[in-house]
Amino acid sequence: MLPWPTIGPMKYRSTPMPASSQNAWAAQLASDLVAAVKPPLIHWALQCADMLVPPACVACRLPLVEHDTLCPACWLQIDFIRAPLCDRLGIPMPYGTDQPMISARAAADPPDYDRARAVASHGGLMRDLVHRLKYGDQQHVVRLLTRLLEDPGRDLLAGCDILIPIPLSRRRLWQRGFNQAAVLAKALQRRTGVAYDPLLLERRRDTASQVGMTREQRQDNVRGAFKIADGSKGALRGKRVLLIDDVITTGATMNAAARTLRRAGAAHIDALALSLVTSDGPDRRLER
Repeated sequence: MLPWPTIGPMKYRSTPMPASSQNAWAAQLASDLVAAVKPPLIHWALQCADMLVPPACVACRLPLVEHDTLCPACWLQIDFIRAPLCDRLGIPMPYGTDQPMISARAAADPPDYDRARAVASHGGLMRDLVHRLKYGDQQHVVRLLTRLLEDPGRDLLAGCDILIPIPLSRRRLWQRGFNQAAVLAKALQRRTGVAYDPLLLERRRDTASQVGMTREQRQDNVRGAFKIADGSKGALRGKRVLLIDDVITTGATMNAAARTLRRAGAAHIDALALSLVTSDGPDRRLER
């Protein structure tokens, strides 16, 4: 018979332990031993990993003291979007007030989603990082990009019920091998605990590449392109949805997806992306 274990400065009791409790005692002892040994082992393992793969800037590979970050020079190459913002489109405003504001663009052509936010303007290093993930399958950038998404998405995530990535067509998914929006949404789910469903929204049809298209052409291209997965039509009723994508250009894709979700009963739909085209210039080359 084994003695009862006690916690703190008390000694082990001399009275015998019932046989039915011996397994629990052994499990607790093993747990205590693991808790005592685990931190040093983890620290040692991390040191070994750093020797094999030294921490470096995600963009330029300059040696650093920690992983999944940028060097000071590379941080300066990202044009972060900061307040004051248009409350609907998330584009920068020239001045701010104590109340939510909307831009002239949002007033003239309101989006079908409620709010959009993005980490940075579409250009510079942010565009390069998106390219590395989207076209280069460089998955090591995901941890950095997901952390960056949390800041502009803080208010959107606070009341969100479910994360839904913008889906790719089957042909493009087969060609690329992964959906970058789904990769970002899954990583965001792990960091925030918000529910995530990559299969709820589907592409009804394959759409043409939108490179070089005007705003009107993009809208026509994605009109009716999405549908709710069979058997999931009631899953969105009354839900607050956060759509995830890598880039918002004209917003045509987000609008088409939002209309589909709204018809399925979603109560509130926001959009979150890594980069956002903040002007009507020609740099609109990354939306599907």
